[in-house]
Formats: sequence, C-alpha cells, structure tokens
Amino acid sequence: MRIPLATYGIRELVLFGGLAAAAIALSAVFAPYLVPLFVLALGFVLWFFRDPERRIPSEVGAVVSPADGRVVEAAEADEPRFLGGRTHKIAIFMSPLSVHVNRAPCDGRVEAVEHRPGRYHNAADPAASAENESSALVLGDAAEGRTRLLVRQVAGVLARRIVCQAAVGDRLQRGQRIGMIKFGSRAEVYVPIDSGFQVAVSLGQRVKAGETILGRFP
Repeated sequence: MRIPLATYGIRELVLFGGLAAAAIALSAVFAPYLVPLFVLALGFVLWFFRDPERRIPSEVGAVVSPADGRVVEAAEADEPRFLGGRTHKIAIFMSPLSVHVNRAPCDGRVEAVEHRPGRYHNAADPAASAENESSALVLGDAAEGRTRLLVRQVAGVLARRIVCQAAVGDRLQRGQRIGMIKFGSRAEVYVPIDSGFQVAVSLGQRVKAGETILGRFP
C-alpha cells in the first residue's frame, strides 16, 4: 500500500517529523502540557507533505491544473522566452495548507527545464511571476501534439526549495507528478493564443492538481 506522503519531502519529513516526535516523547515525561503543541507540529509536517491520489480526466484536449490552490491570474500575457508570443496565462496561488505536489497539465515531451534565481515576493503578488525564483518546464508536442506549453513553478515568501523531477527528453502524461514547491508558492501555465485553447477557469476559483480542467483545445 502506498503511503500518501510526497517522496520529494523525505528529508524534511525525517528532520522535522523526527524532531517533533522526539519533542512529544520528552515533553510527555518532563512537561506534559506541551504535548499538544508538538503533536500539532508533527501533524502540520505530515499534512504539508501529503500526496493524495487524483482522478485524472481522460477528456481529449483537456489541460489540467499543475497545482492545488486558487486562481490569481487568468489573462493574456506575452511569453517571449520559451513560447515566443502571446499566450493564455493561468496562475495558481498555493497556500501553506495546499497540497504542494505539482503535476503535468497534459501529455508532452520535455524540451527544456530551466531554473532561475530571484526574489521571494508573496506568491499571490503578480510581481512574483517576473521576479521570484522559479523553474520553467517546456512541454513540446503537448496536448496530443497541438502545441508547446510552459509550466512554471514559482517560489513564494516562505518557499526556498523548488523540486522539478522532470528532465529533458522525458515523456510526461497528463496528471503525472513532476515535483513540488516547499512551503507556499505559485504555479503557472502558459498556452499560445494561436493554439485555439479555451480557458475554463476564472479568478478566485479553487483548483486541484491533476483533476481540475483549466481549459480545452478544440
């Protein structure tokens, strides 16, 4: 049976979970009134690194959310670096209480993976997109060969580690795990305007990685 915890967080689970467990044991002997505090701390560590299974839609042409959270941008934007033109941009803010495992929005072959150092603005702030530390993942032959697509993992105020497990040449499937951003962050999807992609989410909408359909190709 699979334990529903993210393998990307093993180091933190061992370190912080171990410290919390040790604190529970010690406080039970020397300061019982502190036990609930350390139990909550252990619970938060386990909760943050949870990795539940998801029901991936089988609908042809659908693009799913790469992250859990709230849609904070759904608009047109230029993306000259990887896609070279005007795009649909959908940005999702992941709070510390969100599931932080990221998933591929559609089928495709990884053409590029690029890490960019930067600042640590609040991930809900539009400035985070341009200035924060991030990792870009370009999918070629994406969405049944319709277009190229860009996924960006963006660090936030608390986030200090972006994990992108995908490598150039990998063939990804819709909903496949690709990494995570630790302790609050933002994920973005860019799709070329000329691909005919139709956005299916709105500002403020709650979405789930691998399950919620962000939009569709005709």
